[in-house]
Amino acid sequence: MGAPLYISVDLGAGSGRVFLVSFEIDRLFLEEIRRFHYPPRIVDGRLSWDFNLIFENVSLGIKEAVDRAGRIDGDLVSVGVDSWGVDYGLLDSDGRLVSDPACYRDRRTESVLDEVFERVSKSDIFNRTGIQFLDFNTLYQLYADRERLSEVATFLLLPDLINNRLCGTRAAEFTNATTTQMLNVIGRGWDSEMLSRLDLDTSIFPEIVEPATVRGTFADGTLKVVSVASHDTASAVAAAPLTPNSAYISSGTWSLVGVELQHPLVNDEVSKANFTNEGGVDRTTRFLKNVMGLWLLERCRVEWSARGIGTNYDDLVEAAFRRTESESLIYPDDPRFVNPKSMLDAIRVQLIETGQQFDDDPVTVARLIFDSLAFRYASVLRTAGELTQIQISRVEVLGGGGRNRYLNQMTANATGVTVRAGLFEATVVGNAAVQAIAAGQFKGISDARSHIEEVTDFEEFVPLEIDPALHTHYAEIEKRFS
Repeated sequence: MGAPLYISVDLGAGSGRVFLVSFEIDRLFLEEIRRFHYPPRIVDGRLSWDFNLIFENVSLGIKEAVDRAGRIDGDLVSVGVDSWGVDYGLLDSDGRLVSDPACYRDRRTESVLDEVFERVSKSDIFNRTGIQFLDFNTLYQLYADRERLSEVATFLLLPDLINNRLCGTRAAEFTNATTTQMLNVIGRGWDSEMLSRLDLDTSIFPEIVEPATVRGTFADGTLKVVSVASHDTASAVAAAPLTPNSAYISSGTWSLVGVELQHPLVNDEVSKANFTNEGGVDRTTRFLKNVMGLWLLERCRVEWSARGIGTNYDDLVEAAFRRTESESLIYPDDPRFVNPKSMLDAIRVQLIETGQQFDDDPVTVARLIFDSLAFRYASVLRTAGELTQIQISRVEVLGGGGRNRYLNQMTANATGVTVRAGLFEATVVGNAAVQAIAAGQFKGISDARSHIEEVTDFEEFVPLEIDPALHTHYAEIEKRFS
């Protein structure tokens, strides 16, 4: 092949992939090596991840990638790991995992936020960290686990926990560490004063390292382990060829909607809007807001499948284009949608509360979800533009959700700006791009993004006119539930 090869390990909240990636002169080489699943399960009364299962599959994927690289005569350089945010593992003094990492959807944090705010006010937490308030943030998870910390020597987020197993190092990569709501937004380190006020032992927190830091070696000592932008959205944004007037939507189970800034933006208006300042590559800030995302449809499809109703995702997307009748709308970020026993029932109840009709026909529900997400994206981006004074002129859709052409078009219609999609494996590509920066193949993130843009086929979606009454209808629903 000639060009250097990188192994991207991308862990989502329930499934993972291992890819081989190479940035060749005229193309982007991507090959999926392994895909695996690890649904959370109840252990000792809490929803937990099977870390041994995750690491076993990561190790097998890396070994298979090494074998594949040898067969195609590739120059294998390094491996990098990214994952979803906030979840973590705790090591004892011998480096053993105290227990399997808890899943962020576990309900143990539901009762702790008010107790935390009694010790450190909500405004103080935001001014210190610049991070939005979500009840599953690491800060609240760790506070709920504080009785366990007496036997803990080291706190590691999931990608850092994998790296610890790969090469023995103990450190926290910056982009993912920012999602914890425990880093000081100005000092860029653990906020020791705030953590001490919450009786969280600051000695367990490791040093913080920047993306593109070589952490050690794996296997025969020649394969480098690199700290990439280890929060999956940070990796996705790292791959995105953004301009000063671009916004992005990292679209998948969750949708992360925002813009890239050169510095954090922390003020009362940002706090009131519950936006967040997460770390990016090259000391940038991912100014964004979490939106529920395609989790809504994923859970509905599980229910339909249990009833024996087949719902092919691509077929639902195509059928959504063919529906011309007026559809109902929901507010996607209603807390009742986080982890309901029945997503269909949760949607039905919200519709009834707003005087709308519920029809559990799969195409009707899919269209309802897509349209509602598009209007929610438009609302979030409008607020982002107002807060940052950015005149957004293009939206880059990153990740697997970018394959949903109906949602892309509806997002263009709702926002009134052009939407561009094509980086369907943005997280994998951004992961490898940071490895390539560490290896010296790219001078920096701008160089990497320019190359990625040159070798990627994008599709643009130009906004079409829609009934203004739909905007009004959605705004009324959002005002009621937000």
